[in-house]
Amino acid sequence: MVTFLAGIVLLVVGYFTYGKFVERVFESNHRRPTPAHTLRDDVDYLPMGTKRNALIQLLNIAGVGPIFGPILGALYGPVAFIWIVVGCIFAGAVHDYLTGMISIRNHGAHLPQLAGKFLGRVMKHVVNFFALLLLLLVATVFVTAPATLLANMLPVSLTVITLAIFAYYLLATLLPIDKVIGRIYPWFGALLVFSAAGIGLMMIVRGAPIPELNFSNMHPEGAPIFPLLFLTISCGALSGFHATQTPIISRTTGNENNGRKIFYGMMITEGVIAMIWAAAAMSLFHGDSSLSQVLAQGGPAAVVQSVSVNLLGAVGGTLAVLGVIVLPITSGDTAFRSARMIIADYLHIGQRPLAKRIMVAAPLFVISYGLTHMDFTLLWRYFSWANQTTAVIALWVATMYLILAKKTYWLTLLPALFMTMATFTYIAWAPIGFGLPLSVAYIVAALGTAVALALFIKRVRRLSGGIFAVDEPAEPGAQGATLAGAV
Repeated sequence: MVTFLAGIVLLVVGYFTYGKFVERVFESNHRRPTPAHTLRDDVDYLPMGTKRNALIQLLNIAGVGPIFGPILGALYGPVAFIWIVVGCIFAGAVHDYLTGMISIRNHGAHLPQLAGKFLGRVMKHVVNFFALLLLLLVATVFVTAPATLLANMLPVSLTVITLAIFAYYLLATLLPIDKVIGRIYPWFGALLVFSAAGIGLMMIVRGAPIPELNFSNMHPEGAPIFPLLFLTISCGALSGFHATQTPIISRTTGNENNGRKIFYGMMITEGVIAMIWAAAAMSLFHGDSSLSQVLAQGGPAAVVQSVSVNLLGAVGGTLAVLGVIVLPITSGDTAFRSARMIIADYLHIGQRPLAKRIMVAAPLFVISYGLTHMDFTLLWRYFSWANQTTAVIALWVATMYLILAKKTYWLTLLPALFMTMATFTYIAWAPIGFGLPLSVAYIVAALGTAVALALFIKRVRRLSGGIFAVDEPAEPGAQGATLAGAV
């Protein structure tokens, strides 16, 4: 298991080296007041401690993505390890850190507002659509996935469990962040740590036969590595869903210097979780119990159940499964919360009165409940595409910020170009998209990427020609005209 262990070591080293480099490029300032203090409302804006923020951030972003995604990505073989490590260090963690820090510098703005400021009014509306679509898909996936796992463990119907999860989500969406999320997440975090650490440790103790590094495509159906691997692993390496979650914590971060621990560090932690589950999926299924057969029979949830029980026994396996159940639940609640905040910001609806929070949130729950009746596999495909498209937009926003701030911009430009090509290729080729031959899809995607770059350069020239404040004034109530969408 040299490849597996080396990958985890590289992730940790990446946090202390490339993470520090990204932090220096951004130039965090511990003296600059953060929105948690300047815009405090004790609902969404309030300062919380670094450990608390980091734990909430981890549980927000680490839904079933770093488990189900890597399990599905394991079908490709050890090449999945490469993308998890490289993607986390150079794309996912950079994406999360800069999204969070740029949000802090802009009054805790969500991605649609940032897209409107840096990429133009049209993109503000486009990103609002994509962000809400993604959040609804995430919230729905993160209801059906844990409900299915719980239904396999409890003598309770799937419908009852689904409604119970929705009831919790409603409370977490409407109440102040420190009343529910801030209080129960430490307990959920303990289950998460036990689940991932227990699986990883037992693989090492038993000397699990994890395949070593090679670049061959081991997918049983011969599905192409590009673009599918880069959309399938999703949250395990790069995720646009994180761009919808980091502003929640940017509004509760009390000091800019804590950003690397909270945003970059928690993405690296998610990468470690992804490595563990990808390795477990690759090592435990052979012959009649091949990974592809288990997935065909019961999906990723069946793999989680089998891995947990085989490695940790009945009791330990049950606790591990509960740890996995915690992940989607602690992302689904904040998915709804983010959707409420984005709609409220877009429509300028104050969120201090409870009645207004209910008014915004209620339609979201109705739509999401309707989506739970869709086929999970199809839902995941749409989620994967919407997720990575949102990540692409967030990377372009960060690139624009760095260019206009005269900072090292290639650290986001390169992953932005790569993932733009991947998402265009997928939607051009996939059956849920245009269904073009793969060779044609590559050409279409290359042209689409070139057009996106050309439009981006045009926007850069326009904004570089005048005075443009990349950071909003830190004083309370100093909401700048740029953030309001004047540009």
